[in-house]
Amino acid sequence: MAKRGRRSGADPFDPIDPILALDREPDRPSAAEAPPASPRKRKRKRRDGRSLGVRILLWLGLLLSPFGLAAAALGAVFYYFGHDPNLPSLSGIGDYRPPQITRVLDRDGNLIGEIGSEHRTVVPYAQFPKVLIQAVLAAEDADFFEHEGLDYKGMVRALIENLMRREFAQGASTITQQVVKQLLLTPEKTMRRKVQEIILARRISQKFSKEEILQLYLNHMFFGHGRYGVEEAARFYFGKSVGEIDVAEAALLAGMLQSPSRLSPYRHPEAAKKRQTYVLGQMAKLEFIYEETARKLAEQPIAVIPENSNRTRSIPEAVDSVHRALEEKFGGKKLEALGLTVKTTIDPRLQEMARQALERGLEDLDQRQGYRGPIGHLAGKALDKHLAQLKKDHPSLGDADIVEGIVDKVEKDEQDAKQGRVFVLVGALTGVVDTALEPRYALGATPLVDRFHPGDLVRVRLAPERKHEGGEGIPLALELGPQAAMVVLDPATRDVLALVGGYGYRAGGFDRSQRAQRQPGSAFKPFIYAAAIDSKRYTAASVVNDSPEVYRLWKPQNYDKDNFRGPVRLRTALALSINTVAIKLLADVGISAVRDLATRAGITSPLPDSLELSLALGANTVTPVEMANAFATFASGGQRGETRLISALGSEAIPTPPLAQDIRAETAYIMVSLMRSVVESGTGRAAGLKLQRPAAGKTGTSNGSRDAWFIGFTPELLAAVWVGFDDGKSLGHGEAGGRTALPLWLNFMVKAMAGRPVRDFSQPPGVVVAQIDPATGLLPAPGADGVSEVFLDGTAPTESAAPPGEQANPDQMLLEKNE
Repeated sequence: MAKRGRRSGADPFDPIDPILALDREPDRPSAAEAPPASPRKRKRKRRDGRSLGVRILLWLGLLLSPFGLAAAALGAVFYYFGHDPNLPSLSGIGDYRPPQITRVLDRDGNLIGEIGSEHRTVVPYAQFPKVLIQAVLAAEDADFFEHEGLDYKGMVRALIENLMRREFAQGASTITQQVVKQLLLTPEKTMRRKVQEIILARRISQKFSKEEILQLYLNHMFFGHGRYGVEEAARFYFGKSVGEIDVAEAALLAGMLQSPSRLSPYRHPEAAKKRQTYVLGQMAKLEFIYEETARKLAEQPIAVIPENSNRTRSIPEAVDSVHRALEEKFGGKKLEALGLTVKTTIDPRLQEMARQALERGLEDLDQRQGYRGPIGHLAGKALDKHLAQLKKDHPSLGDADIVEGIVDKVEKDEQDAKQGRVFVLVGALTGVVDTALEPRYALGATPLVDRFHPGDLVRVRLAPERKHEGGEGIPLALELGPQAAMVVLDPATRDVLALVGGYGYRAGGFDRSQRAQRQPGSAFKPFIYAAAIDSKRYTAASVVNDSPEVYRLWKPQNYDKDNFRGPVRLRTALALSINTVAIKLLADVGISAVRDLATRAGITSPLPDSLELSLALGANTVTPVEMANAFATFASGGQRGETRLISALGSEAIPTPPLAQDIRAETAYIMVSLMRSVVESGTGRAAGLKLQRPAAGKTGTSNGSRDAWFIGFTPELLAAVWVGFDDGKSLGHGEAGGRTALPLWLNFMVKAMAGRPVRDFSQPPGVVVAQIDPATGLLPAPGADGVSEVFLDGTAPTESAAPPGEQANPDQMLLEKNE
């Protein structure tokens, strides 16, 4: 911070428009700068020397008087406290870095969340409007630009009042003294602290300019409702930046400095209006405004925005992600004082669609599987055994624990019989579920509170985010149904357009869209097929036998168990998600080739050799955002890139990460073509019937139906959906990717694509289209009809199928190595 009088252009505290200080007297010249004394003055000094003895006697008499003794005592007090080694240094003021709010915006510039413990945004002096400075001086310290940090008249007046009351009731604090109190001293009211306040106020006035002190003051002070500094106060009360406020608004803010809680325009509008009127009168008295203006404004009601109107549409998943990114870049200690504005790539319209689609889809699943009540009932020895096991397994409860507790009792609300509290035994503790806070499971004809009885088995988790007024039991939340996640990307740029971390996701929660490591099941098969196609040993028309095989005592099954189709083309095998074909492809091309291609596509989670052939069934673990990005490589013609959520940090633009052609465009296009069959005629055909535009994707169901997936895309938009229980419980009978995850994806995509022009996927050079016989994958027999198929250049079949009526040799059809 520059010393008073200095004006450095590089100093962030350098005022550009120092108002109200234009008439200040210039600093007195130093001794070195003063002109030499005249001869007359030197003669006067000699005469003064003769009377030195007289003056000494006069000073001795003054010092020995009661006034002199009091002054000496006061001087001794100031000397003592002024040389206190514990007296705070001014360095903290010179390097003023208070906690500030970091604002997070969506791609349209709308506020979607804030990061920080104090709602403060530091702004330079130049952004304070003149009317605000005038209002603050009128309310707090009219002589601020004239005195040296202390109001001596006020101090004498306060001293007399304190002596009369025999306590420190009056403060007579100037703005400079308030800065000392807020930034350097404790709030205690003692002689020691008051003397230190006076000493430090003088030092601050000598070191810093008036404009610098005002900047500190107006950025630091509390304005009620959790807002610090005039910028956040203006946004909260008026919905505008401080530079846009008018005279009445400035007077209201300046008046609140005296007591923000007591003068809140929301809580105490009459007191706030009275104080505003006083400030307006003072402004007129000091000739800052006309008396007529003050009178008219005093007659008008206080104009503030509705208290809840400044609440933003929060997108906590994006805000949490930004928080992690800033912590990684700047460190946790600096995060509180950053005060940045961070712009993200989130599309608010798509975000809302994604959240609604996910939550409505889970509600439908709850109804279908009966996830709206207890999962069982225990009594007698079975109940005692379960309670004993709970106490053993859960002496305490962690935030991530999901417990099958026992209902102890149910209490209905006296005011609303449809609501109440369910008390649950969860090991060594008793918790309570407030049914009014469970909108998801309250759906249905029977009130939620009526569905539970003592002895019922119920899935719950710790809910520290909930306030429990009753005092009995720790707050719990129901975990009856599964969770889900959705990631929406622009496949051409990898911009993250929407993130949904779960049903009712809350800030600081477990964001499943980015952090849940789950088995992809059959959704991993496209990477195996892509490795096979890229090897040029297989094509989309290659025929592989769907038949049972035994691998080291492991006999894999298809989803429909013992149903095997015999020789099928790869297109059909992927569309119907046939397990045996995927396993045979992996066994032939090798896990190394698949791992290499999956990594080039964007899979970053480990794919160890220990997975062996189970990798063909998606026994590895991945995150939803990871799968979305890897599928985007196919959608973008084989170009791999990193996802981008942050598009700007303050004034620094964050460019779109470059895309690299890590997979051949021809291979990517053939994979898109194969996955179009999934949507048009395979396990995802429900999407093709409703979407009515070119789309591709893949369903996935892990072993035991613990995970359900659908990752699908059009040329311009991609969405990945995962559904499952956090603790790996089965989703229930009949649940799979096509039934469980696909409806959520489809609900979102239909709305997201509405009104957009229909686009098709672009076919790159190096891909040829040929007619084939659908049964054999060979060229059609002479005179026979065929179907179109896509091939890497040079891999189309050259042999023709046998004429109709002639028996084909299966050994010639199958491209398996049986040697």
